[in-house]
Amino acid sequence: MKFITHNQYVKACLRLEELIKLVDDSTPLENPMTKEFLEVSNVIERYEEVHYPIGLPSLREVIELRMLEMNLKRKDLATLLGTTESKISAYLNGEREITFNHAKTLHQKLNIEGDIILQ
Repeated sequence: MKFITHNQYVKACLRLEELIKLVDDSTPLENPMTKEFLEVSNVIERYEEVHYPIGLPSLREVIELRMLEMNLKRKDLATLLGTTESKISAYLNGEREITFNHAKTLHQKLNIEGDIILQ
């Protein structure tokens, strides 16, 4: 993969701003501007993956998000996981490591990715 310099990144961002005004969803893929739009977007994406990586969210963040989405309180989550509210609090406060069984249940019932649970 070719190294993208900061100067190339800035030029690509400026060009993308111009292309956004000229290309939309109805522009054919064969159109040279659409092709350039995709190429410029790829340059920006490659640069940002290296210089501005976005890591995985923490398990706590994902659990809290799922609780919000599912309108669950800690007590409800404890019931769902078959544990106590104090253990849930300890997990969320980082005072206790999550057990394998609870990790498995989080994956199955809250649809939390294994990568996030295992980090």
